Formats: sequence, structure tokens, C-alpha cells
Amino acid sequence: MEADMMNTGQSINRRAMMKTVGIGIGMAGTAKALSAERTPSLHFRNEDFYTNGKFDLEAAKDAYIELFKYHHYPVFKDAREKLWISDYGLGEFTRVGLGANVFHNHKGEHVGDRYMLLDIYLLPNQMLPEHYHLKTAVARPKMEGWVVRNGLSYIVGEGEPTPGLREKVPVSQRSSCTVWHATVARPGEVSQLNRPTERHWQLAGPEGAILSEAANYHDGDGVRHSNKKLVFP
Repeated sequence: MEADMMNTGQSINRRAMMKTVGIGIGMAGTAKALSAERTPSLHFRNEDFYTNGKFDLEAAKDAYIELFKYHHYPVFKDAREKLWISDYGLGEFTRVGLGANVFHNHKGEHVGDRYMLLDIYLLPNQMLPEHYHLKTAVARPKMEGWVVRNGLSYIVGEGEPTPGLREKVPVSQRSSCTVWHATVARPGEVSQLNRPTERHWQLAGPEGAILSEAANYHDGDGVRHSNKKLVFP
């Protein structure tokens, strides 16, 4: 992820989105979206994902399959078996967690040939916690871009803090988040990091979010989380 730095100091913002997809809303629009969310029929209870304090992976898979069906996302062959899921060891899966499917993580012979294709799944109001990517022995720092397929996601990075965002973030994550500039991304809208090592996080809207990510080769050894209490497999 040794791509040229873009829009230094502006991060994941509507300007970058306008360049990519020809649309955008400013800070006022982002704040308006935060205050205008409606309550959908898709709803989950955190206690349903834990049995005697242990995370129930099968229940989590059920939830993501329900998310797929709600948005008419294809439940393709082996979709359930291929789900990668984590609650980051916090015990608050409906607030902080992640579902994903890595379709391809290509480790080519040459660094420039390496790439990754995956989809990210977030339940309603679920947060993918703040993290960043470093260079490893086998991978460049990971450069990422996303297109929202379904729902809505607040894609957060460096820049002027978005009013009203902090109140939506789980209490367990507020003190560890270091970036607060949100881009509201809806279906068909694209956003990206402004540089490979930028800290970033996402927060799904009330109907959850399904995003496709394009990136260079992913090496888990390069992932770092701002919240040191998180458990990342």
C-alpha cells in the first residue's frame, strides 16, 4: 500500500467521493443524515449472541444471513460457511463487530501483483473499530477503497470532526478513537483512505451495511487497533 498520498489532511471525505462518483454532501449533509435515521424492521438483541458469556458464532452467522436477505444480497453457495466473524472479545457484538467474506487474497510473485477482494457486513448500528495497516515482511501497508452495496455506512478517517458522531459510537470505543471525520456512503457511493496508514473505522446505519472492498494484499500481521483491549484473531 505504497500508493501516492491523496488529499493530505483531508482523509476520507466528500471531496474524494465527488472525484470518484461525481456526487457528495458536505458536513451539514453528514450531520443531517446522522439525525434523520429511521428505525427499520431489522433488529438484533446483544444477549442473543452469547451463551454463558461465550460468543455464539452460529447465532452471528444467522444474523448476517438475515441481513443478506433483508437487502436481497445473494446468499451464494457456501456463503454461511465462508463468513469470517468477530466480536473483538468485547461481548457487545451488536455494537462492535464485523462480518466479512474474503473472496480472494492474491499473493502474487511480485508485490505489484498482489490484491484483495472482500465484502464487509455490518449489522444495524454496528461499528468496525478504529484500526490501521502497517507494512509487513510480505505486504505493503494496505490501501483500501469501498463501494456501498446496501444500507448506509459512516466511513470515518482524518479531517474535521463530524458533529453528532461521537454520541453514536459505543462508549467502549470513544476514548480510543483518534479520527472523527465521517463520509456518509450510500449504495453505489465510493470512498477510500487518503493514504495507506491512515487510521479509520466504520459505523453502519440503522439498516446495517454491506460494502465491497478493493485493496492490495492483506496480511493480518500488519493490522493494528487503536483500542488495545480488542482481541483480533
